[in-house]
Order: sequence, then structure tokens, then C-alpha cells
Amino acid sequence: MNPAASAAARRYLFLTVFVAGMCTLAVEFTASRLLQTVYGTSNIVWANVIGLVLLSLTAGYFIGGRLADRRPGAGLFYTLVSLAGFAAVFFLLLTSAILRGAAGALAVMNVGAVAGSLLMVVLALVVPVTLLGCLSPFAVRLAVRDVAEAGRVSGRIYAVSTLGSLLGTYLPVLVVIPLAGSRAAAVVFGALLLVVGLVGVWQFGRTQRGSRAALLALPALLVPTVLFGLRGGVKSYAGQVYETESAYNYVQVIRQDDCNYLLLNEGQAYHSFYCDGGRVPSVSVWSVMLAAPYFNANPQPPRRVAMIGLAAGTIAKQFTRVFGPIPIDGIELDPAVVAAGRDYFAFDEANVRVVIGDGRYALAGLQGPYDVITVDAYKVPYIPWHLTTREFFAEAAGKLSDTGVLAINVGRVPDDRRLVDAVGATLASVFASVHAIDVPGTLNTILVATRQPTTAADLAANLAALPPAADPLLRDALGLAAANPGSIAPGGTVFTDDRAPVETISDSVVIRYLLEIGPDGLNTLGQ
Repeated sequence: MNPAASAAARRYLFLTVFVAGMCTLAVEFTASRLLQTVYGTSNIVWANVIGLVLLSLTAGYFIGGRLADRRPGAGLFYTLVSLAGFAAVFFLLLTSAILRGAAGALAVMNVGAVAGSLLMVVLALVVPVTLLGCLSPFAVRLAVRDVAEAGRVSGRIYAVSTLGSLLGTYLPVLVVIPLAGSRAAAVVFGALLLVVGLVGVWQFGRTQRGSRAALLALPALLVPTVLFGLRGGVKSYAGQVYETESAYNYVQVIRQDDCNYLLLNEGQAYHSFYCDGGRVPSVSVWSVMLAAPYFNANPQPPRRVAMIGLAAGTIAKQFTRVFGPIPIDGIELDPAVVAAGRDYFAFDEANVRVVIGDGRYALAGLQGPYDVITVDAYKVPYIPWHLTTREFFAEAAGKLSDTGVLAINVGRVPDDRRLVDAVGATLASVFASVHAIDVPGTLNTILVATRQPTTAADLAANLAALPPAADPLLRDALGLAAANPGSIAPGGTVFTDDRAPVETISDSVVIRYLLEIGPDGLNTLGQ
């Protein structure tokens, strides 16, 4: 090979390594987004995805290194690149189809179908990631012409691959998936890698024409796969009226009877609801938040409210209904969730100012004082840990008026209140009094913390003193809160910014509950 051709081959090799590094991370993030629509965003899911990717890459590095030593040719290398691109499209779209069936099984808690689907997903992801792992050691073998330059060349290969991985970290999450969806992301990145591989085979491989023609059949094989894989929605629930993918969530709206429900990711809990005409069919977790200021003696209706976890506006709408058009600052991380609220939940209250951002950071930038701050920012089954610490509660207390209250939604199971006890203990390290309300028919406890010393008797007295003209929703919320006091055991762990084992406690609670009760004990839409 003449020097010019050799230089061109090396430049193209580095380009291929860059694209392969980008696609490796793109495949990982796309796969995780597909899994989130069924299995959620828990640490367990992320650990499984990352562990599977690392295991597959380990196998790929080993296999690629052996192949490179036995058959160190550009033809085989670019054939592997082409097959990796083909596998990324084929197996990720296959994963999407499998998960579509798993979503229906999970909605009715068909554990056997879910477990089988998860196994199929694992097997499907191993192939493209293992092939991608083969490429870096093979590229090092091709690029090294002299042992004296082995360190420098291998360093360049891994540096270029890592730069590609950096782009593959941000491009799918921030651009491709929000604009086109996770399945389209699989097609975009896999097809790009396939094209790079086919060009490499044609220009630099010494394979026979018959082998080249066989590789050119790969795009033709993908056409029906893409047409079938992109057909229909990500999920297919009964009553589904809307779905989209954002940078943060898979967002879904389900209609049952005359009500719309907002589901996120795996859909095992709904985050907002709206019934035609503004009807509130029953007192819910969000309605109980209305009782928070009535734990004070001689309460006044709240004049300003802040909400962390606005979702599609259910709490804000109920506060506006009961207390009138008071100023409400609603913080929501995901603008796509707010957009769904505008379109499907009649979330058009002029008194609500929407703030897009992380709850803690956004609250720090707001000007108090507020009479009520609500926190309902679950990513099932977790509360974001930084919204449970003593330092955060101190920051929130600083935004409250002298008679202000904070209400936070905390998960539990019937015989395990460790998370409630820990968050209660943390609140008690900042606030004068803390009260618990176990919402009937749910696995939720609302903790209400008051800046002034208060007792449960204050709530009962305020319920009795409600005027006849009080909104029935407020009366029902106070009645439910007074009738369902929860317990907070002494000695709970106090969470701090330095140590807040929220995920550890949540994982333990959920796993123990599933082992004892089984998946039928979980709340799902319609139960």
C-alpha cells in the first residue's frame, strides 16, 4: 500500500473508532430508555444495564483481541463494524417489540411473562454490545505498525474512542431521543455504524466481491425490520391517548371512564389525574396536601404556595379550587410533563407560575415567604435523595412564613415504615412538629412539618370549625387526615447531604414486600 493510501486507511480507521465509541454509549442509553418504559428508573435497573454492558464489552475485548491476532486484516475488522451496526438496529428494535408485550404483562402483573421478556432483552443486548467491544483491540492491532509506537497508537485509539463515547452520552439523550424517540435513535446510530463499516469493507478490505455483496445485503434485511419496529407506539395500553419521550421520561396519558391519568416510565403509578369538568371522584394523596396548613392553631388560608413535583398540575388545580387564585410557584423537571398537562389535564390556571428545573435548585432561586411547600417528586419507588436531607429541609424552612408548613409524600408498605421514620426524623431535626397521615388504600404517607409547635388536636379543632360554606373537597381532606393518623417511630436515621441512604432503604422495603406479599400487592392503575 502506497503512503497516501496508508494514511487514508489510518484516518478512516480513527473515524471508525470514533463512531464506534459514540454508538456504544448510544446503544447503552437507548437500551436503558427502552427498559425504563417497562421496568422503571430504579437503581436496580441502571445497575443491571451497566453491568450487562460491561460484561458484554469484556467478552468483546477478549474476542476482538484474539481475532485481531489470528486474522489481522481490515476486511474482517470492517465486517465486524458492519455487523455491529446491523445488530444495534435489529436487536434494539427487537427489544422494543419484546418490551411492548412486557408492558402489557406488567400492567396486569403477569410475572412469568415479565421475567421471560427480561431474559429475552438480556440476550438481545448482548450481541450488539459484544460486537462493539471487539472493535477497539482490533483497531489497535491494525494501527500499530511498529512495536516502538504501540503505546502512542493505542493511546490515540482509546482517546478517540472515548471522545466518541462522550458525544454518544449527550447526543441521544438530549437530541435524538427527545426529537425522534428511542427506536429512531437505535436506527440512526446503528445505521451510521453500518454505513461506516460497509464503506470500510469496500475501500480498505481485501475481501472477495462475493463477500462484499453479502454484506451489502445487510441494509436490505434491515428495511422490513425498521418498518415493523417503528410501527405503532412504544406501548399499547387500553385507553392510551398520548405518549412521548423526553430527555427525562417516557410520558403516557391513559383515559379510563371520564378521567385522564398521567403515567411515567414503567407506569406502575399515576402522577396526575383530571376528570371531565374538574370532578374529583375521591380524596387522593394530592387532596390530603390541602390539610397541611390546618395543623396550625388558628390557621389562615395560604397566601402563597410552592410545589416541588408539579407534574400535570393536579395539586395546583385543587389548591386553586379550594383557596382561590393564590400565587403558586410550581417546579417541574420535565417540560414534556407540563405540556401533557396543558393538553390533556386542563392545566391552564393563570395563578400558577411554572418553573422548569430541579426541585432543590429551583426552590433555592425562588423568593418566599410561602405558607405551604409541597414535595411530591417520586420516580417510583424513589424520592430523589437530595429532597430528603436535613440541609434541604432547612433551606425549605427558610422559604416559609412564620406559620408555614411543608408536606411531603413518602412511600411505605404495611409492615415496614423505615423510610417514613427516617424522613420524619430528618424533618423533626429542622421543624418544631411533624405529623403523619396514612392515606387509605395506598402505600403513601403524607408527612406534614410545621414551623410552630402543633398537635393533632389542632387539626381536629380546625375541622370542627370549618364554616358550612367550605369547599367539600377541603372538608373531606381534613376529615381523612384527622381519621388516619400515622406513626413515626423514634430513632429514625437522619438524612444529610453527606449520607442519605434513601435508595438502600427503598430497595430493601420493596424487595422484602414483594417476597412476602407478591407483586399483586403493588398499586397499579385501576386497582
